[in-house]
Amino acid sequence: MSTQRHYGMDWLRIGAFALLILYHIGMYFVPWGWHVKIAQPLDWVAIPMLATNSWRLALLFLVSGYASAALFAKLGGAGGFARSRSARLLIPLVFGMAVIVPPQPWIDLKGQHGYPHGFLYFWLHDYFGFRFIDGIALPTWQHLWFVVYLWVYTMLAALLLALIPAAARARIADGAAHLLGGWRLLVLPALWWIALYLAFPNHDETHALFDDGPSHLHYLAAFGIGWLLRVRPILFEAVARWWKVALAVGLLAFVPIAWIEGTWPGDTVAPDWVFLPYHVARHINGWLVIVALVGIADRFWNRDHPSRATLAEAVFPFYIIHQTIIVVVGWRLLQAGVGALPSFVVLLAATVTGCWLFYRIGRSITWLRPLIGLQRR
Repeated sequence: MSTQRHYGMDWLRIGAFALLILYHIGMYFVPWGWHVKIAQPLDWVAIPMLATNSWRLALLFLVSGYASAALFAKLGGAGGFARSRSARLLIPLVFGMAVIVPPQPWIDLKGQHGYPHGFLYFWLHDYFGFRFIDGIALPTWQHLWFVVYLWVYTMLAALLLALIPAAARARIADGAAHLLGGWRLLVLPALWWIALYLAFPNHDETHALFDDGPSHLHYLAAFGIGWLLRVRPILFEAVARWWKVALAVGLLAFVPIAWIEGTWPGDTVAPDWVFLPYHVARHINGWLVIVALVGIADRFWNRDHPSRATLAEAVFPFYIIHQTIIVVVGWRLLQAGVGALPSFVVLLAATVTGCWLFYRIGRSITWLRPLIGLQRR
C-alpha cells in the first residue's frame, strides 16, 4: 500500500462537496419537492440536476472511503480509528441538529403546512419534542443524514478491522482488487446497483437510517471501493486504462434519462414501461461517471496547490452550514417575490459568503472547532 498522498482524490473530494452545494441551490428552482421553492418552478432545471443525480452522493461516499482508509493507515489501530471518526463526526452532528438545522423544518412547516408560530417558539417548544408534526420528524438531521451514514459505515469498517487479522485483511483486499481489475471495474459495481434496483424497485431513499437498507447496500459499495483504492492503489491502473471508455459510455447512458425527463417533465405521470430503462440507464451513468471522475482526478489533478489544504479543511464546515443558508435565503427571496435569475445569483453569493464566514470564524475560535468538524488545536 502506498503512503504517498493522492492530491487528485483531495481535489475530487473538494469538487464533490462543491457540486453538492450547487445542487442544493438548484433544489430551490426544480419542480421536485423541497423545504422551500420558488413560486414558479422551472421544469428544464431538472435536466442538469439529473446529470449529477445518479452519482453525486455515491461519489461522496467513495472519496470518504478513500479518506477513511488513509486515516486508518495513519492511526494504525481500529480503536483509535473509531474514536477519531466518532469525535469528528458525532460532535458536529449533534451541534448541527441542535443549532444549525432547526430553521429548515420551521420554514418547511411555516411555508407548506401553515405552522402558526415563529422560529423561537418552534425551537424552544416543538423542535425537541421527539414527535412528528405534519409528517416531519422532530428533531431531525435533514442534510446531515450523510454524516450519520458515514459514521455507521466507518464504525462497521472499524469493527471488521478489529475482528479480521491483518493477514486475512490483506488476502481479502488482494482478492477484491483482482475481482475489480481491468474492465470489471466498470461492469461489476454497475451490475450490483442494477441488481439492487431489480430486487427493490419500489424503494425510495428515506435517509432515516433504519428503513433504508437498499440505499446502504448501494452506498456501502462505493465506500468500500473507495477504501480499496487506498489500500490497493494498483486499481488506479485499471482506472487509468478505462476512464475514457467509462466517460463515453456514462455520457451516452444519460441520453435516455434526459429524453424521459424531457418527455414527461415535472409532475407528468410517465407510463410504466419507462421506469426499467430509466433506472438501468441511471445506474450505468452513475457508476461510469464516477470511474471517469476518478480517472480525471488521477490523470490531471494529482498535484498540490497552496489552496488545497485550506479548501480540504473547509469542506466539512461548508457542508454543515450550506443547506440552512440556502433554505433561509430562499425563504426570504420567495417572500420578496424575486425572479429566478436574480434569486440564483443571490443564493450562490449568500451561500458561498456564509459558508466561508462560518468556516473562518469557527476555525479561529478554539472551542468552536470541534463543533464544526475541525480538529482541536
